[in-house]
Amino acid sequence: MRIGVRGPSNLFGHPTGNRIRAVEAELQHSDNHSGVFFTKVVFGHFPMSFTASAEKGERYEPVFARHSVSAYICGHLHSKFGKQLWRLHTSEVLSHVNKPKTVEQFWEWELGDWKEFRFIRILAIDRGDVSFMDIKLSSTNEPPSDFKTAILVTYPMDSRSTSRVKDHTQQVRNDINALVFSVQPILNVTANILDSSRDFKMVEEIPLQPATDSSKGKPLYHAKWNAENYISTSATRYWLQLLVIDSQGKQTANILRPFSVEGKTAKFSPSWLAFLVFDLQWEEVFHVLQWSNISFLILLLCFPKILNLLMERNSSYQKWAVSVSISSSIVQRKFVFRLLWFLIEGSRVKTLWYAMVIYLIYLLTMPWFWGHATSEKGNIFKLCLSGWRMQSSSGTTMSEWLGFPDLMTITLPFMYFIVTPLFLLIYSLSAERSAACFYSSKNTKCSDIQMHFDTGNYRTFLQSYNCTTRSFGCKICAGWLRKALLFASAVIACLHFKLVSGMMEAYGAAPVALSPAVSWVPPLLLAAAIIYSTK
Repeated sequence: MRIGVRGPSNLFGHPTGNRIRAVEAELQHSDNHSGVFFTKVVFGHFPMSFTASAEKGERYEPVFARHSVSAYICGHLHSKFGKQLWRLHTSEVLSHVNKPKTVEQFWEWELGDWKEFRFIRILAIDRGDVSFMDIKLSSTNEPPSDFKTAILVTYPMDSRSTSRVKDHTQQVRNDINALVFSVQPILNVTANILDSSRDFKMVEEIPLQPATDSSKGKPLYHAKWNAENYISTSATRYWLQLLVIDSQGKQTANILRPFSVEGKTAKFSPSWLAFLVFDLQWEEVFHVLQWSNISFLILLLCFPKILNLLMERNSSYQKWAVSVSISSSIVQRKFVFRLLWFLIEGSRVKTLWYAMVIYLIYLLTMPWFWGHATSEKGNIFKLCLSGWRMQSSSGTTMSEWLGFPDLMTITLPFMYFIVTPLFLLIYSLSAERSAACFYSSKNTKCSDIQMHFDTGNYRTFLQSYNCTTRSFGCKICAGWLRKALLFASAVIACLHFKLVSGMMEAYGAAPVALSPAVSWVPPLLLAAAIIYSTK
């Protein structure tokens, strides 16, 4: 994206095709050195789930997999959705035209936020094996003496997040390596091996010593072991825990973690929130959510009208409406009939129905609002479903579409929390008014209704029903259903005010306030529906 857009329309990273090719050229440079193995770690700001495709659909994932990247370290989410935002990417790569495709993998690890949550990450590369740990400082003014001892096992690796250069580290290694960071001198480091198949019984205790090539005070500890004893078909059978004792007698243990000396990967199960944020490709999800909502609204507006037209032509609708009004078992009616009542009666108010149709067409084709999209006092841009665009006073286009699919932070909340509930509430108010009028007619003129029903004079009944409706007034204003609908109206009004206030704060109060589609039409439609339903 050539021009940056202000938040909240800055959710996605927008690489260009040239940028992706430049990254691939850097990665390919190390591949040209035959016989030398490189561990490749890529750093970037945006997660792959919030990285848009380039102009021709190019993406980073195939590039990273093709060039054996071990890990991609990203940020952007600021640890607000969990501390373990990890994702294992798998991609089929064609290494040679005469060879079948191979499956390549790389890890994506989100880096915790330093500014707000005081996270720091220690990343270690041990003969091609990449491991890491996150440390959270208690406060910005934390004295060095309060720093908690940190333990990072660099080999064997945690089988839930194994990342290694396969061609270089396929053999089993007979050593244990760990980094221990402490403000106090370390007296003892011990590795405990546990077998999960035997209720986590300890099977071996291995003391670690400072590495011989490390000078005094360096954090690397090392031990030899017989790794072949722990070859297993399961990546989670054997577990490792390090115990550290410092000069003050304080004992620190790292989190118990599984390992596999053969490099097998255990299944990592993220939380549902982490899966939604980190594993889903939100560029594609946005299209699904947007067009499913638009399709639902089109169906909501068109289907009742078509159904109403068909039923009125053969008098089926009149017969069904009268049967509902005189039936003593109306509460026991099946859900489908109640749904049809809601749809048909909700769409019978032509003024409101046409207003909703025009409003939806406007949202699909015209600008939603105007605002300062790039800077606080910069040029005015218009926001449409296709993105932001700046125009001159003469109406000529001054820029390409910007901020797509970033605008999902605006369009999806507005469509799902304002427009859709608004349309449903307008239908509900109309259907509630109609149902209450039928109920009133049942109590006051049941014999007349029965006579019209028996003789088949449905249109005569509907004419009398319409008159009854007009004279019914506000007798149902005190009903529980009416109160519930009015409460829902207040909730929608509050949500609308909050969303519009956020847009004003982000893109300027004046241009957003003067944009009727977002600022004025929803409350006016809601007020019109409430006023009509009380006549």
